[in-house]
Amino acid sequence: MRIVDVKTRVFLHTTRRHQDSAGHGHPGPPHRVRQGLLTLVADDGSQGHCFTPPETIRPHLIETFVKKVVLGQDPFDRERLWQELAHWQRGSSAQLTDRTLGAVDVALWDLAGRALGVPVYKLIGAYRDKVPAYGSTMCGDELEGGLATPEDYGRFAEKLVARGYKGIKLHTWMPPVSWAPDVRMDLKACAAVREAVGPDIALMIDAFHWYSRSEALELGKGLEKLGFAWIEEPMDEQSMASYAWLAENLDIDVLGPESAAGKHWSRADWIKAGACDILRTGAHDVGGISPALKSIHLAESFGMNCEIHGNGAPNLVLAAVSRNTKWYERGLLHPFIEYDDGFEYLNSLADPMDADGFVHLSDRPGMGEDINFDFINDNLVA
Repeated sequence: MRIVDVKTRVFLHTTRRHQDSAGHGHPGPPHRVRQGLLTLVADDGSQGHCFTPPETIRPHLIETFVKKVVLGQDPFDRERLWQELAHWQRGSSAQLTDRTLGAVDVALWDLAGRALGVPVYKLIGAYRDKVPAYGSTMCGDELEGGLATPEDYGRFAEKLVARGYKGIKLHTWMPPVSWAPDVRMDLKACAAVREAVGPDIALMIDAFHWYSRSEALELGKGLEKLGFAWIEEPMDEQSMASYAWLAENLDIDVLGPESAAGKHWSRADWIKAGACDILRTGAHDVGGISPALKSIHLAESFGMNCEIHGNGAPNLVLAAVSRNTKWYERGLLHPFIEYDDGFEYLNSLADPMDADGFVHLSDRPGMGEDINFDFINDNLVA
């Protein structure tokens, strides 16, 4: 089997999710946005797909780097192809990002599963076929009845528990919210949620990502009193030393890195430096499923959990094959948006959750996504 084509499609779909000037998601009126789909085609007709932002699969990247590596190659040689793409990153003047590597790697895994008629999580080696989910909120806002006050967070947390979630992660207020960031307001929201849901629901926080050491320490000490499970990315992750200092001075688990570059190699450095208590990885953060698996196994070798960043089929697969991953991150959630409504370009949710808070893996071949190709082809961007 050989790869004979690399296709990209950019299409429009309707969503109520809007991005603010810092890239955070918030609810708003329905509007049309662009989405990308990368497709690898083999000579027997098998195809593998990955949804990704259009910018990560723009024509220059596909023609200059991706096609040169994968065309004519055996799609089952995933590790070799990934290594060759990763080698190209240095020579690409940083144009070839981990996001592009991740899209190609996910599409290779999807192609393999579809060609063999096997779900990818079974192909890798399943640990389970359902994963407990935590509800991951959108960032705080200034919308009346939204996530504008600590009381709003408390009310929404009650709804999430009623839906079945056994864990909740707060994304609190960040700029461009007019008065943010504010450690004390973060702690008020955390306290309101703890009071609303009681002691048995796991709680986590992903707060402002550029707090100082002193602010991050104040936040962490307050979370310890509230019985939170972890604190996530309260400082710039480019300073690993700051996280080593924070982990040393807190009893609550520090989770990371999420946005730091360096794939599984930098995650090894974080473990060695004692900069985290729980490792972080994700299919789109470190360059695909293949390097994410290395991160997960690396953490397991040190007796650490490794939590997966973000939702979607590739990250659900990672959670399903990992003994040392406790949760699947489901979201982002908001009182004004019904997550279970799904997306126009999928015939069904990639991460359906039952009333007990478990997300179930699909038995479809590949990533398990039920893609609505008719919708995509009818809404292509010229």
